[in-house]
Amino acid sequence: QVQLVESGGGLVQYGGSLRLSCAVSEYTWLNYNIGWFRQAPGKEREGVSCISKVDDITTYADSVKGRFTISKDNAKNTIYLQMNSLKPEDTAIYYCAADAGVNYYQLRSYEYDHWGQGTQVTVSS
Repeated sequence: QVQLVESGGGLVQYGGSLRLSCAVSEYTWLNYNIGWFRQAPGKEREGVSCISKVDDITTYADSVKGRFTISKDNAKNTIYLQMNSLKPEDTAIYYCAADAGVNYYQLRSYEYDHWGQGTQVTVSS
């Protein structure tokens, strides 16, 4: 069964940091690539970063390169998104999602089949 549960969102000031977590089931861990997406009010869902199920290959959107880092903890079946140097424009609901296909790295939301419930990130100026 595919399961994804996000946590770690909150309110942070401009320039601050947050770490989001996406806890997944063992089945998800073994069979799916994982992506992080975000959606701000009135905007389309945007791909932020992703990591492959094998070899931990990572991809980042240009808007977060150098500020965000995606990583895995094999012992906890958890994927993290470390977010540094946060800006007000990073404010959004952040979702983790699972994709079993080969095009996961393109960070297109319609490629991803399974989604978590989301966690709110708010960056104050």
